[in-house]
Amino acid sequence: MTYPNIKPREAYQKMQEGFTYLDVRTTEEFKKGHPKGAVNIPVFIVGPAGRELNPNFLEIVKEQFDKNSKLVVGCQSGGRSAKACEFLTEEGYLQVMNCKGSFGGGPDPETGEMVKGWKEEGLPCE
Repeated sequence: MTYPNIKPREAYQKMQEGFTYLDVRTTEEFKKGHPKGAVNIPVFIVGPAGRELNPNFLEIVKEQFDKNSKLVVGCQSGGRSAKACEFLTEEGYLQVMNCKGSFGGGPDPETGEMVKGWKEEGLPCE
């Protein structure tokens, strides 16, 4: 199953339509700034060997969101959020979108061109 890749401005618009921004960065990154209203559930955590998959990611998501939840998934540049979208769609989540460029900006997964991030676009932050 695939999921759409949308830019931060489109993600912001989706939030006005009832989508929740799921920020999958580390707690430390999230605390430094994030989209206003975002929910933080890290897809990767820092372990003894460096960054590793959060073994509880799907379990925590399931506790907070049912499979019909409308989710825009973001991270720092769009890579981790794309991985999280893969996990979520494999788990049966139907309304999942990846925020390419995410919070800090990054390459478009389809074209490779740089996409401005949420912060650079001047969208509401906390």
